[in-house]
Parts: sequence; C-alpha cells; structure tokens
Amino acid sequence: MYFKSILVSEYINQFTTALRESLKTGTFVKISLGNYKGEEAALKQLLVRKVSIKREDKLAFTYRYKTRDVVKNYAIDEAIGLIEDYLKNGFKIATLFTTENDLILEELNNGKIVLRKGKASSTAAPSANHDKEKTRLIKPDSKSYLTELKITDAEGKVFKNAQDKFRQINHYIEILSSLIKELPEGVIKKVADMGSGKGYLTFALYDYLHSVLKLETEVVGVEYRQDMVDLCNSVAEKSAFAQLNFVQGTIEDYQAEDVNLLIALHACDTATDDAIFKGIKANAELIVVAPCCHKQIRREIEKSKVKNDVSFLTKYGIFLERQAEMVTDGIRALILEYFGYKTKVFEFISDAHTPKNVLVIGVKGKALSAERKAEVLEKIKASKEYFGIGYHHLERLLNL
Repeated sequence: MYFKSILVSEYINQFTTALRESLKTGTFVKISLGNYKGEEAALKQLLVRKVSIKREDKLAFTYRYKTRDVVKNYAIDEAIGLIEDYLKNGFKIATLFTTENDLILEELNNGKIVLRKGKASSTAAPSANHDKEKTRLIKPDSKSYLTELKITDAEGKVFKNAQDKFRQINHYIEILSSLIKELPEGVIKKVADMGSGKGYLTFALYDYLHSVLKLETEVVGVEYRQDMVDLCNSVAEKSAFAQLNFVQGTIEDYQAEDVNLLIALHACDTATDDAIFKGIKANAELIVVAPCCHKQIRREIEKSKVKNDVSFLTKYGIFLERQAEMVTDGIRALILEYFGYKTKVFEFISDAHTPKNVLVIGVKGKALSAERKAEVLEKIKASKEYFGIGYHHLERLLNL
C-alpha cells in the first residue's frame, strides 16, 4: 500500500506538471475528472476550463451532481492544488486535454495506476472569455455616431453609463433584423421612424441597413422637438450618413405614402394609432410599434362601467390599466389583420431603466377574403361591446 501511495503521488505529480506546462504554453483545452468514489454526496463529475475574469486567468470548476451543476472559479495555483486533492481522494480517472495530446490518469478496477498519452481530441484551444462573446450586429468600433451620441469614446469603447443603452440598441436591431429577413429582397426602400427622439435607434438601423445589409435605403426620423432634429441632423452629417434625415413634425402630420417600413417606439396613447394608420395607408411591408399610455381605451372602459366576467379585476386601478393595455393592443392587432397583415405581439425589454414593453408587429401578407374580413370585424365589435368601448381611435381613423 505504501508503494502504491508513492506511485499514485508520482503519477499525479506528472499529471499536474503537464497541466501547468499546458497553461504556460497556451495548449490547455480542459480537464475532465470522473468515476468519483469520494464522500461528497451525489457528485458525479468535475469539468475544468480556463477563464479570464477581469483580465486574470482562473480555472472554472463545474461540479456535476445528479440533479444540478455548480460552477466555482479558482486562481491557478489554488485550482491545481484542488485537482491534486481530488485525484488522491475521490476521482479515479482524469483526462487533461491539450492541443498536442490527451493525458489520461486512471486507477483501474484491479488497483493498478496507469498514465498514458493519446492523440489530441482537440487541436484548437477554446476562448478564455468568462462570458461567451455575443455577436452584435452593431459594433462599437469606429462608429462616429455612437461617439457623438455619448455611447462610446473616440476609441470605440462603450462608456460604463451607456452599457444599457448599447445593449438596447443591439436588441432592437436584432429584432428588426429577423423581421426584415422575412420580407422579399429589395422591398425596403424607405424607412420612417416616428417619434425618433435623440435618434439612437434610428442611427443604428441606418447603420445596419447600409453597413451590414448593403442597402441604399432612405431613413427618416420624425421628431416634434426641433432641438433633437437639429442635433440628429448634425450627427448624421458628421457620420456621412447621406440618406439619413430628421424632420420636425408630428406623426399625424407626416406624409408617409412611400414608406415601406414604419416604426414607432413609445408613441403615447393614440399617437401609436396615428403611426399604424400611416403604415396601413402607405401599404408598408412592415409596421413595428411599441405602444405606451393606453389612455383612450381606459377612459372608454371607465366611462361605460359595463359589468362582465373580469369586473372583479378591473375594479382595481392597476388591473384596469393592464386590461386597457391588452384590449387596446389586441384590437390594433385585429385591425392590422383586417388589412392583410400577419400580426405578432411579444414582449420587448428595452433596457434596465425602461419597463417591459409590448411590440405589435404587422408583416404585409395576402389580402383577406371578404368572409374572413367580416369575421375580424365581428371580433372587434364583440370585444368593444364586452368591455363597453364606444370606439377605438385606430378604428375611427380607418373608418371601420
């Protein structure tokens, strides 16, 4: 037994020496420890990989139990010490994977200890990034508009206080990207962003359309505040975005007849209806709105005080508000469907400082049959009667 103990220690020393060398030379891939016979209940396996946390190399241990995984990060020396302990007191097999070879330390059923080399299972070392790098459609490097809008510094590094906004921009572009890919190629010739504000998302969309998709799409930001219009036009000029323009005005007044993609994020109350109306009348291929402040329908419900199966909920202000939101956007989706749009409604979380929003999306499809249109109108009528709604603003705009 004494001889065996010496032999085990020697093999473990060879194993950890090879581990240190692989870490030093950059050939380390991972370690797998299995066949656990120790005292820790339900532990089955231990996986070890290299990570970089705050520019410091560490080894991440993934402890695999019967019903859960636990991940812990250790400094290199501490981690190697733990691996030595586990090999002496628990795991009966360990494999060190490097780009040069696999090194296997195993205690066989007959008690014999073996250390053998095998052909490398992987010839490429994995990334050491702690978090998997996210492929972003909008990258911070060399984007002058991001610098002008105080998202990044001159070197393209995202400011700490702008991280949420940068994530919001990319999340928004990811959503639009998937929607645009559903459309026939070449149909997006003009985009209108209604209520564009400071233009963060408008600039990003222009960048994506021109830099990534290589389209010659005209993009217009419509904004009521003249100072925002002036700021955004100045940034567009500095960024050499020749087909991006911002105009002063309201959604209601903007002439959108030639728009193929219409966007309105956070247009308050019936301004969202104005935007959808403009998109429908323009026969836009894609309409994307994130409504807010559903006051018009809430006032209708409060005024009628109709009794229905949800009256026990809507007697509470917060539930009434949520009900008004769902009814408002539900009828908007039905109206879009009536005019031949395939509708989607899903939650959009814009950033840490903005509440969850609902995106209502209309993708232009085939015109509905007269029978189907009649069914949709009946649904709208029944919904209004159930909740005591005299009219829906979008319905009135479209003379339904």
